[in-house]
Amino acid sequence: MNPQIQWITLLWMLFSGAAMGLVYDSYRVLAGQLRFPRWLQHALDLVYWIAAALFVFRMLYVTNYGQLRFYVFVGLFLGVWIYFLLWSVITRRFVVMLIQVAKRLLSVLMTMFRILVWNPIKGILNLLKGLFKLLWRLVMFLLRMVLRCLLPFWSLLKWMLRPITSRIVMPVWCKHVADKVIKAWKRWF
Repeated sequence: MNPQIQWITLLWMLFSGAAMGLVYDSYRVLAGQLRFPRWLQHALDLVYWIAAALFVFRMLYVTNYGQLRFYVFVGLFLGVWIYFLLWSVITRRFVVMLIQVAKRLLSVLMTMFRILVWNPIKGILNLLKGLFKLLWRLVMFLLRMVLRCLLPFWSLLKWMLRPITSRIVMPVWCKHVADKVIKAWKRWF
């Protein structure tokens, strides 16, 4: 392996170490801000290390066909060390700022949704409910008025049919159904 490929591999391992540090810092801040459950943090740690290993081996395979040498570990260590020395604080502050911006944006979007979508739908439903109640009361009022107008005719009809109805014997089940209908009728009207 020639020295040029070794230097390119070392630079890519420096970059990979810095990228691992960047992702680790971002993940650590996100886990702290979003307060993941303990078991989920362990699972995400495992996912991070598997992804980091796959990323490093992919970079190693691209640069020098997967040959593992001592300077690869030196490059990774130096990349992580330089990242934590120079960029760690800036990255953490930036990720915290991004989280705050995302929370504010989500809050604004939820407020806009509530104002532009939810409140009008709720108002329309309340209006329809009120109109239905008004229509129902109007129908019930008109029905009561019609029944009051027909009450004298009903009394006259009952008086005229009394000789016939007095001889008819209603079955028990029919009386039971009639009683329920009369109770419901009195409750509504």
